[in-house]
Amino acid sequence: MMHQSHARPAATFDNTQRRLTLGICVVALLTTVLMTVVIAIGGRPDPAPQRAASVLLDGAWRFQAGDDPRWAAPGWDDSRWETIDLTAPPGSHDGDVGLPDYVGGWMAHGHPDLHGYAWYRRAVTVPAKHASWDLLGPTLVEDGYELYWNGQLLGGSGRLGVHPRLVGTRPLQFALPDDAAGHRGVLAIRTYMLPGDASAEGGGLHAAPILSPRPASDTLHRAQWQRTVAGYILDAVEPAAMLAVAGLALVLGSRSRRRGFVLWAVVALALTAARRLNNAIVSWTDVQSLSTYVWLAAVMWVPIMTTWVLAWNRWCQPAWRSIDAMALALGLAGVAGALADRAVWTDISRWGSLALFVAIVARIVRQGPMRLLALVTLASVLATLFGFALLDPWGVPGIWFPFHIGVARTQYIYAVSVPLVAVLIVRTLSTGSPGIDAAAIPERARALR
Repeated sequence: MMHQSHARPAATFDNTQRRLTLGICVVALLTTVLMTVVIAIGGRPDPAPQRAASVLLDGAWRFQAGDDPRWAAPGWDDSRWETIDLTAPPGSHDGDVGLPDYVGGWMAHGHPDLHGYAWYRRAVTVPAKHASWDLLGPTLVEDGYELYWNGQLLGGSGRLGVHPRLVGTRPLQFALPDDAAGHRGVLAIRTYMLPGDASAEGGGLHAAPILSPRPASDTLHRAQWQRTVAGYILDAVEPAAMLAVAGLALVLGSRSRRRGFVLWAVVALALTAARRLNNAIVSWTDVQSLSTYVWLAAVMWVPIMTTWVLAWNRWCQPAWRSIDAMALALGLAGVAGALADRAVWTDISRWGSLALFVAIVARIVRQGPMRLLALVTLASVLATLFGFALLDPWGVPGIWFPFHIGVARTQYIYAVSVPLVAVLIVRTLSTGSPGIDAAAIPERARALR
């Protein structure tokens, strides 16, 4: 009788594990299909009829470094300004989202050390065949801009001035004055680039604006937004998945045989979700400035890495205090290095933490439970944290462009890693089966006497 009473809960827990695992796999598969559809829609080229009715304002632009509000005036003499060609090579796109008509910035045009303000100007003839015209702002600018038509400010991205506040550049639509049709005007773009590191092609405009009649401009603007959403959709959906797994872990944590692992995994998942969601927030909204985004990106990877070390150190019990102590010390060094811009400290933090993971892997291989699943899951986590060391040497690209939309290497890995972590947490649930902790057997045996 006693044997039967304990056999039933074991079967119930096993069924629960199977149902949860199946649910995780189904949700992961459906999410993958849905995201593929969204990316495919966003990667489509602009609608041909609307694009044919519009004018890409590429070609030669006048360019001047510095800042003077008078440069927006249509009568300003810019004949002594230099010329920058904004004509994009056929099929060009940026290396992140996949935005078309990409051109190198001012650093690729003879200004490798320029940060701060610079202006672009050109004359534009607005056709008379349509009554209302819009300007679709450049979809990629480093880092902010204001757009002027005949000296009139139409709008822009971010707030420029003495103390600029820059935000992510997104598709913007500006209405030209009602009397613009059939006339020639001057389009001036005031740009500002934040100080700091930049690529050899950084600075200013990376795409030309588009002159488009209504309602074609509405259709093109919608297509631009679909492309922008597709470029960062995984940075919103994957964090949601991470938080869902963290919630599942909190609900099931009391039943887990690896409560320490589950607790720290929840913290690591929450921090990772916040860091990844940062990309979507700064790309879709004005809520967060670029300065804040850069600061968070530089610092947040450290606690993520540290909490994963603390989590995996508890997979094999008992946790090694020496690894905990070294992980915390390396985490402090990494944060200090990021805040003080000391590359040596951040390198020590990264490589030291990787060494701790190597020790944890060796311990799992020697004595860890669910060895294969744990090692595969840990490998996926390490690939997201240390792709520079584990994948770069093998020539694995940091980003792919399925359907002409950029998908980062880490996003592919998270699509595997997050479900694996969820399944691993489910597998730690106590079942009363022979797979329970060996340390718990004597206590349970005494309770049955």
